Amino acid sequence: MSDETKAIEGVMTAFEEFKATNDKRLAEIEKKGAADVLIGEKLDRVEKSLAGYEGLNQKITTAALESKKALDKADAVEVKLSRLGDGRKFDPLELKSRVNDWARAVVNAHTIGIVNLSADEQKALSDTAAQYKALAISPDSAGGNLAPVEYVREIIKGVTEAVPFRSAVRTRTTASKSIQLPKRTGQFAARRVSEQGSRSETDGLAYGVEEVACPEMYALIDITQQMLEDNAFDMEAEIRTEAEEQFSVKEGQEFVSGSASDELEGILINGAIGTVVSGNANLITADGIINLQYGVKTAYARRGVFMLNRPTIGGIRRLKDGNGQYLWMPGIANGVPNTINGASYVEAPDMPDIAAGKKPVAFGDFYRGYTLVDRIAMEMLRDPYTQATTGKVRFIFRRRVGGKVTLPEAIKTLTIAAA
Repeated sequence: MSDETKAIEGVMTAFEEFKATNDKRLAEIEKKGAADVLIGEKLDRVEKSLAGYEGLNQKITTAALESKKALDKADAVEVKLSRLGDGRKFDPLELKSRVNDWARAVVNAHTIGIVNLSADEQKALSDTAAQYKALAISPDSAGGNLAPVEYVREIIKGVTEAVPFRSAVRTRTTASKSIQLPKRTGQFAARRVSEQGSRSETDGLAYGVEEVACPEMYALIDITQQMLEDNAFDMEAEIRTEAEEQFSVKEGQEFVSGSASDELEGILINGAIGTVVSGNANLITADGIINLQYGVKTAYARRGVFMLNRPTIGGIRRLKDGNGQYLWMPGIANGVPNTINGASYVEAPDMPDIAAGKKPVAFGDFYRGYTLVDRIAMEMLRDPYTQATTGKVRFIFRRRVGGKVTLPEAIKTLTIAAA
């Protein structure tokens, strides 16, 4: 049995067990007013089993969102590819081939292992490596453990969570300090007139611009010269990888709640984005989720996705609609993302947990609603002079990127409140 088949069977088996256990819990609550503790504990165990497959689902979701962007607008995908490669422009056929290699690679790497990928898929994955860390030979806590006489060439790292929001939003590159996007700010209304009646101007049509600036973020790391000479790794490549990772984490945090003038504009900060209430002062509800979806115009809802964190996904997984159907449905068996009431979702760890007054869920067409602009993807300056008297080499990483909500009506949030 292949790893992919095992994953599919694991999800579907766990989901059936989850539904049966949760149905029993709901029946006891309705009958007795409270569920048996053992049922709750079993449901938690099954929930953890389902949550274990969310990593694979997010890769499938990212691949699906990227494919949509490639079909809608090739230059939006070129931005991402140029960040990973050498900035060359690709013809549509070459672009489609590279997108397909990358999309298959991120899924297959998890299901069948990197060693079993094709050469193109392995290259697509290897091209994405780049990130940050400060290290030195002494003391050990600053990196000395990376330069022993005999050493295992593998660094133990905890998982760093970042919002994979780039797959959902519109991305552009620029050679200027900012971009200006023309925007319609007013519309006229059509009128009726009699056969010989006079016609007055149908005024109201107006246009403006949305400007997205590209402020700078940076990382500065000092490494001793001996560390560079004696370590068991290519430390320049290692800190580049770490820098890229930390820049992505910073972007994800700002995308959700950035509020300063030199940050991305957060979707929870923009006051023009509308909100709907959950219908309960402390909990998320099925009606709240459905109202959130229907609160967005149909044209935006067609390609709408949810943004929420993993605990919130777990809470929604227990909800049913008015017909007794679960809102959360697995899609892995069909090779498509899991869905919430028919729409895919992006796991965003920086979104708040479910609590009174919080906004744990956002839904909408983020491709139309949010614009991200790359001025400088990432560059590294190697400075062997500034810290030369202390035996260190200074590495300075910088990126210039900006982001802004450019069409607020395409996005809505869910607020935990009774009314």
